Amino acid sequence: MKKLKLIALAAFVAWGAVAQDEPKSSLEFTSVHDIKTTPVKSQDRSGTCWSYSTTSFIETEIIRQGGPEVDLSEMYFVRFAYPEKARLYVMAHGKGNFSEGGQAHDVIKILRQHGMATEDVYPGRRDVTLPHNHSELVSSQKVLLDNYIKAKKAKPSSVWYEVLGSVLDIYLGEIPAEVEGKTPQQYASDMKINADDYVELTSYTHHPYYKVFNLEVPDNWSDDLYYNLPLDELVEVMNYALANDYSFVWDGDVSEKFFSHKLGAAIVPVDEEKGFAPQEEKNITPEVRQEAFLSWQATDDHLMHITGLSKDQSGTPYYKTKNSWGTNRGGYEGYLYMSESYMRLNTVAILLHKDAIPKSIKKKLNIK
Repeated sequence: MKKLKLIALAAFVAWGAVAQDEPKSSLEFTSVHDIKTTPVKSQDRSGTCWSYSTTSFIETEIIRQGGPEVDLSEMYFVRFAYPEKARLYVMAHGKGNFSEGGQAHDVIKILRQHGMATEDVYPGRRDVTLPHNHSELVSSQKVLLDNYIKAKKAKPSSVWYEVLGSVLDIYLGEIPAEVEGKTPQQYASDMKINADDYVELTSYTHHPYYKVFNLEVPDNWSDDLYYNLPLDELVEVMNYALANDYSFVWDGDVSEKFFSHKLGAAIVPVDEEKGFAPQEEKNITPEVRQEAFLSWQATDDHLMHITGLSKDQSGTPYYKTKNSWGTNRGGYEGYLYMSESYMRLNTVAILLHKDAIPKSIKKKLNIK
C-alpha cells in the first residue's frame, strides 16, 4: 500500500504587514482502492467542470472495459450542450437558466446522440498553446439570446439559432465529421461506451426513496431525473463501486470552510481548532443533510471524479478525488481526499455504471 503525507506550510503578508503561517495538514492517506485513470487536466477559465469530470469518467470506463487510454475532448460535449441550453432558454422567454454550468448527464445525453471525439480532433479552441478562456464566449451568447428575446417579433425565427452556431464554431471550432476515420457515434460504440448503462443517484428526504425525481438545482437545466436512495445506501453504493473497480462522477459543494484543494483534504470536524488533522467528525444524518440542502449550504458548486478510497492514520475513510484544476494547485498533483462525513453532507448526486450498484439496491430501484 502506498502512503501519502501532506506537509503544507506557507506564509502570506496581510496588507504589507506581518507574515503569518497558513493552516497546514497532518493527515496521512493510505490507499485502499485505487482505480486506473487518465492524467489530470485543467478546465482553465471555463465553468465546464461537468464536462471535465464526466469525460474523465468515460476515459476511465474505457480503460476498465479493457480499452486503450484515450484523451477525449471535453469541449466536444460543451459544443453540443450550448445550443440545446439556448433553445430552452429562449422558449422560456429568458426565465430559465443559461450559464456555463451543467450536470454529468449532459455529457451522457450528448454521447448518446452525437458520440464523442478525441482532444486531437476537437481541442475546442483556435490556439491550442493557450488555455481555455470562456468569458467572452459566455457573454457573447448571453447578449445574443437576451436581445433576441427582447426584440418585438411576431414569432421566433431560426436566425438566432444559426448565429449562435456560428459563434460557437468561431470560439470552439466546427464539429468534426470523423474521429479516427469513423463517425463520432461509431467511435463511441467501438470504445464500448453505451449511454444507457449510466444512471444518477441522490439522497433527499423531500421525495420518496427508490423513486426518480427532478433534482431541484439550477444546473439541472434539462430537468433530468435522479434515483433517490436513503443516505446509508447511497454511501453503500459508492463503497461497493470502488471496491469493484468502478469510479463515479461526484456533484457537490466545495465552498465549505474545511474544503481545501490546496491542502488536499475536505472534512467536517467536530473540533475546528484542530484543523486538518485526524479527528472525530460530525455525525451526518439524513436530517442534517436535508437542512444543508434546503438552506443552500450544500449546493452543486462543482463536479469531480472519484477514483479511489483511502484511509487516514486513524482509519477514517476518504474518497480519492480527481479534480479539474490542473496539477500545480494542491499537495497531490491535482487530487484531493474527501472524508466520508464530508461526502455524506455535501454530495448532491453521483453518476456511475448501473452494474456498480449492489444487486439488492438495483432491485429496489427497478434498474435492469
